[in-house]
Amino acid sequence: MNRSDLDRNAYMLCGPLAKRGYLRWWHSFRGKSCETGIWRRFFVEYLIQNPVPGKRKHGEAPVLSCVRISAGVFPGEGLPGVQLISQYPILAAKFAKKPLYFQVEDNVLRENRITGSVSDTLPEPGTDSEKNYVLEWDLEILKTIACHTGILASPLLSALRALDSFWHGEGIKTHFRGTITLNDETFEVSAEDCSGYADKHWGQAFNKPWLQLASCDLVSERTGKPLKHSALAIDGCCPRFLFFHFKPKMLLQLTYTGEDFCYSFTKPQRRPRLKWCTKERRDSYAWQIKAADKQSLIKVTLHSSKTNMMPLYYDSPDGSASPRLRAGAEGYGTLDLYRITPTGRIWVDTLTIQNALCILEKPTKKAP
Repeated sequence: MNRSDLDRNAYMLCGPLAKRGYLRWWHSFRGKSCETGIWRRFFVEYLIQNPVPGKRKHGEAPVLSCVRISAGVFPGEGLPGVQLISQYPILAAKFAKKPLYFQVEDNVLRENRITGSVSDTLPEPGTDSEKNYVLEWDLEILKTIACHTGILASPLLSALRALDSFWHGEGIKTHFRGTITLNDETFEVSAEDCSGYADKHWGQAFNKPWLQLASCDLVSERTGKPLKHSALAIDGCCPRFLFFHFKPKMLLQLTYTGEDFCYSFTKPQRRPRLKWCTKERRDSYAWQIKAADKQSLIKVTLHSSKTNMMPLYYDSPDGSASPRLRAGAEGYGTLDLYRITPTGRIWVDTLTIQNALCILEKPTKKAP
């Protein structure tokens, strides 16, 4: 449901998760070049991994203990995307829970502001040379729609590690305002046009499979206008008990002009039903999602061109194989919303989805 919870968005790697666990605050938004007028989609992520690494038992995979700042720009407008990564030792960082504060060198994360920079040297595609990239940002943040997952990410279930990874969407619609500079090109980020999104994941391992879809750029067919105070967020999760994993599940929230439609397997009284599939085509990915309960029905069709996607790189906190992620922020599609009544279903609206964040894990091909 749309409920802010700053405690849930705070630092919480303690107990077993401090030895084998991660926490990542993600931010994505778009900005307009002050030089060319071109729009680009950016992301900034603050990640903490295994802050108190324990002794490794015989035969266990080594784990990485670090703080990582990752930022970049997604492909778009015929331009390539880049992911820049700076890695620091745990002792280089400062943390505070209330109010949220995280700092490593000039990179600072607060609930209402992010500042920092990251530089990296990457190979130039199609050449033997390398290029140095520098990304700097200074952005105010106002989070206006939240996705609170209720008991699913409660302190008890988190302590029991009932999921591999937990999720809290404190800002599935977020207004960013400020500037971000890629090398010498500055982009203006406007609160009204930024298509902003911010959330947090934490746990002992990354979701397998990893699937995340979100957009706050929704246009109503009923009125023909962009929707205010509206957002769509979809996140996959992997329930477990002890060492046993269950089938992957999905959480979905649509906030439609202030009204929330939430679908989660933790609400059996509403009889939620979620079905989804991911289809890979030669030049794109497509998702078909159907969510229903006793009161409403939602059908989502979403697409993302492969040319507007790029790899995202992570080291798994548990020492297992790192996920093979593809990500982009130019997803597009439609959403049909219906109410369920005793006499049948009633069409509410059809929404055009634009500028959707799309992150998925590509399945590993099995050896023949």
